[in-house]
Amino acid sequence: MPKTFFSEDHEYIRIDGNIGTVGISDYAQKALGDVVYVELPKVGAKVKQGEQAGVVESVKSASELYSPLSGEVVEVNAALGTDPAAVNQDPFGKGWFYKIKISNDTEIKSLKDEKSYNTYIQGL
Repeated sequence: MPKTFFSEDHEYIRIDGNIGTVGISDYAQKALGDVVYVELPKVGAKVKQGEQAGVVESVKSASELYSPLSGEVVEVNAALGTDPAAVNQDPFGKGWFYKIKISNDTEIKSLKDEKSYNTYIQGL
């Protein structure tokens, strides 16, 4: 069964085996407002934990998308090119950004589980 973890930058990663699906949390999409554009990494790109992997633009602002774990991008959600609003409508479903083959699973220890993340965002 996939497990979901969160970064303090409000990205999530749903891990199933050695593949992680990355997106932004519900908290983040609400803070951004209506998403109008998403810049995603390219398939084959190497991403590192905590480094920029893309950009999310909303009617309010543009924000960097940071990779919650290190790995190689194996798939991107091309549908966001024509339907970026899916990020607001379904951030954990149709609004995912990219998938990585995780290269260092010990990095998971630095992420928050759902309960810890919910406690974290209550303090913001």
